Amino acid sequence: MKIAIVCYPTFGGSGVVATELGIALANRGHEIHFVTYKQPVRLELLSANIHFHEVNVPEYALFHYQPYELALSSKLVDTVKMYGIEVLHVHYAIPHAYAGYMAKQMLAKEGIYIPMITTLHGTDITLVGKHPFYKPAVTFSINESDVVTAVSESLKKDTLALFDIKNEIEVIPNFIDTKKYAHDYTDCQRSLMAKDHERIVTHISNFRKVKRIEDVVAVFHKIQARIPAKLVMVGEGPEREKAEIQCEALGISDKVLFLGNSNEIDRILCFSDLFLLPSESESFGLAALEAMVNEVPVISSNAGGIPEVNIHGETGFLSPVGAVDEMAENALAILQDPEVLEQFKKRAVLAAQKFDITNILPLYENVYEKAFVSRKTLSS
Repeated sequence: MKIAIVCYPTFGGSGVVATELGIALANRGHEIHFVTYKQPVRLELLSANIHFHEVNVPEYALFHYQPYELALSSKLVDTVKMYGIEVLHVHYAIPHAYAGYMAKQMLAKEGIYIPMITTLHGTDITLVGKHPFYKPAVTFSINESDVVTAVSESLKKDTLALFDIKNEIEVIPNFIDTKKYAHDYTDCQRSLMAKDHERIVTHISNFRKVKRIEDVVAVFHKIQARIPAKLVMVGEGPEREKAEIQCEALGISDKVLFLGNSNEIDRILCFSDLFLLPSESESFGLAALEAMVNEVPVISSNAGGIPEVNIHGETGFLSPVGAVDEMAENALAILQDPEVLEQFKKRAVLAAQKFDITNILPLYENVYEKAFVSRKTLSS
């Protein structure tokens, strides 16, 4: 099948999921066309089955903000016609489903009918979608999609509660390719980050306010007061500078390493003992899943879809948003006893297996097939 995938090409969860999905589909023999404004960060190599089409947005003085949706919809029309695309899969309702709908309408005028699958990832619903300026467009885009999927039951419920949705929403969870994490490192180079007697606590995110970076630092501050520990912070974003100032004020700057964005997440998690995810909102918790598949237990909030991934008392612990003291005590309960830590590590990697891409990929292929059948009905 010839599938066009529209996504953000960044380090964020939705972009990673969309890219990994496209790569896996290509490995199964599908022809995949990524359409976005730059090559996705996880898309290292193009192949006979993987293509990238860059969306260029010309600069016009007339526009205060350049119209990306217009450029994207036009590029989609050209790509569909040139390569015979059969299914369009857009990740994020706004702006991608909105642009996809416009492309569908332009193509229909030429007798070309193409189904659109829209995958909801989170902030398009819980942040952008709730804004009164965007809510009508989000509602319209979801309802005009041929198939709608959400990455968690929590996100599905939020979507139905916030919008007047007429379409069915199918839950297809985020996934992970466990084979990629079956590394054979003989040395994770742990000594570069900490001494042998120190525990390593890790946080990975885009450092936005919703991630509650100040809670990550506060929890670690309480951990290191009781046991020798280091905190590894991976990612970039608007809250990083505040976190650095917070660490300095608490006198723990020498125990915290800010690494910025990294393509070596698996190596970083290889030497981690615990993962912190105290987010205010998470549609799924992909970062937690990546930690778990690397045998790293998770201390997290109970927000959104995180409880669907991090199982309380088995793979880590859940706490209410902002419960810094409770999170710190739960972290210490795992870290202070080597035997307890080892048991949590084993359960974490075992729980991650059910989200392996081999279990999730057929769900998407079924969706594509269903959408393709509807396309043939429309064109006839």
